[in-house]
Amino acid sequence: MGFGSTAKKVQKLADTAEKLYSKLNDLREQVAEMRETLDSTSERVERLERENAHQRALLEALAEEQGIDVDGIEADPVESDDETAAEA
Repeated sequence: MGFGSTAKKVQKLADTAEKLYSKLNDLREQVAEMRETLDSTSERVERLERENAHQRALLEALAEEQGIDVDGIEADPVESDDETAAEA
């Protein structure tokens, strides 16, 4: 085996390593973007959950003021639009 074939093999190995390095950098960028998206989504969900809890507390207070049994309403199954339309 001559130096020419060894040089070709080393060059091929270097090219492969370069491609792998490039792909690894792409993956790092994708992971960083996904982390940012995940953090943003997590913050948004937490905010929505707080807003939902606040709205629920307000609705329950209003319902109590009006003498409405909130637990009884939650236990009733909700009719779909198709069932409501069929009855009409």
